[in-house]
Amino acid sequence: MEIKKKNFEVLHNGSINKSVGFTKKEREALGLRGLLPYSIASIEIQVKRVMSGIRRKAYDIERYILLSSLQDRNEKLFYKVTIDHIEEIMPLIYTPTVGQACKEFSHIFRRSKGFYITPEDRGDISTILNNWPENDIRIIVITDGQRILGLGDLGANGMGIPIGKLALYTACAGILPHQCLPVMLDVGTNNEEILNDEMYLGYPHKRLQGEDYFSLVEEFVQAIQKKYPKALIQFEDFLTPNAYKLLHNYKDKILCFNDDIQGTAAVALSGVYASTRLTKLKFSDLRIMFLGAGSAATGIADLMVAAFQSEGLTEDEARKRLWFVDIDGLVVSSRTNLMPHNLPYAHDANQLNFIEAIDTIQPHVLIGATGAPGTFTETVVKHMCAINEKPVIFALSNPTSRAECTAEQAYQWSDGKAIFASGSPFGKVIYKNKVFYPGQGNNAYVFPGIGLGCIIAEAKIIPDDLFLTAAKTLANLVDENNLTEGALYPKLTQIRMLSLEIATAVAEKAYELKITKNEKPDNLKQIIKAYMYDPCY
Repeated sequence: MEIKKKNFEVLHNGSINKSVGFTKKEREALGLRGLLPYSIASIEIQVKRVMSGIRRKAYDIERYILLSSLQDRNEKLFYKVTIDHIEEIMPLIYTPTVGQACKEFSHIFRRSKGFYITPEDRGDISTILNNWPENDIRIIVITDGQRILGLGDLGANGMGIPIGKLALYTACAGILPHQCLPVMLDVGTNNEEILNDEMYLGYPHKRLQGEDYFSLVEEFVQAIQKKYPKALIQFEDFLTPNAYKLLHNYKDKILCFNDDIQGTAAVALSGVYASTRLTKLKFSDLRIMFLGAGSAATGIADLMVAAFQSEGLTEDEARKRLWFVDIDGLVVSSRTNLMPHNLPYAHDANQLNFIEAIDTIQPHVLIGATGAPGTFTETVVKHMCAINEKPVIFALSNPTSRAECTAEQAYQWSDGKAIFASGSPFGKVIYKNKVFYPGQGNNAYVFPGIGLGCIIAEAKIIPDDLFLTAAKTLANLVDENNLTEGALYPKLTQIRMLSLEIATAVAEKAYELKITKNEKPDNLKQIIKAYMYDPCY
């Protein structure tokens, strides 16, 4: 890349700065002589220096701040560190640390990394988008901060989520950094603690609601179609009713998806597919129970309906394999307090509590998406063991502090029988001389590859078929070593390869469905691989 800046402009521009990695020739050409120490350090040496600094920090939030500053200062080095040490760095730039970073966002703010829209920008969104310096945006992650992970309404502090997600798009799937745009739809917050915080950086009012809210989103979406017609919009961490309404409004019209509903669904479905290789049960025979009936859980169920149908079941037969328990007990048709997205899964059955529902329905798979820690108790796990030789237990709530149970609890309470996966990372567990490496059902396994495949194929929309394709592709990439160790997902160290395979499969499916703006090339996989960002000097 030709660099037109000179001197301190170069050193202060994170997208082109190499710090002490500039060669003598580059230092001469760019007017950097005398501005850097004598030594010329390779990017590998710089990675070692960064990792040494990270490991000296006492707290993960300090590590998050260090990495955030590195991203501002030297973008390539940040991504090289992240890619080379993905298992260590991902929990720092995303879950679980990003939860704490969002709670403290206004207190640790250093430099703006994204785009903010408030109600005061109504009518001017197209105009202010011109202030963003890039003209070719391909991936947008937008949140309104109302349901951040399992932490609730954090208002504009939720900007940490789009920033983190887009860092994963680049690290895990090679989306070019300058083609990423984090967006905060800052429409206020109903969190009194945040509103009373003198350091809070967001729009200091109660949340915008109703038609005023949805019309502001509509203005944003239309402005993006005009300014960035090739961009994929990922909706992230919206309150369940709004998440479903926005998805319903736009999924058949523009290139968009909701990661909490559809991304979570694909990675969870993939894990369930993989689990059948351990349980020896046919996927089409499974009974699956969800604890929690919000957007994540019902999103998983919706995709599983499609998965069951692909196995030959009717839609009605598929829905009858899927059961929900919420705070009021089993979701049944006689209840009068259900949300619209719950109604398709409200079966004709007696009202039961959680334990009674397990004993009566006898699920093979139990999926937690509650945001309520400790809800998979020892009693719950033991009841699952009583009806399954190898109970499949997914504790998907984020961050780690919100998990329905820990990996260690699942293995101990099941006497090592459980097939366990979680939303946030857990370390290895040794139980009765057997070592388990529990798999993390992290959406990062699927959303970067789905996004990459869609933008290369220039897909017009993202139907469920693409998420089903991603889930099947990921499940097929789980090898016997992963399963032997108790993991339902491949190692994160393979994430770039996994994203390439998923992107290729997704793009292939998009071409097959004739939902693309361009024609399928002969060397699709090679084109995708060649696009992927490689952070080297």
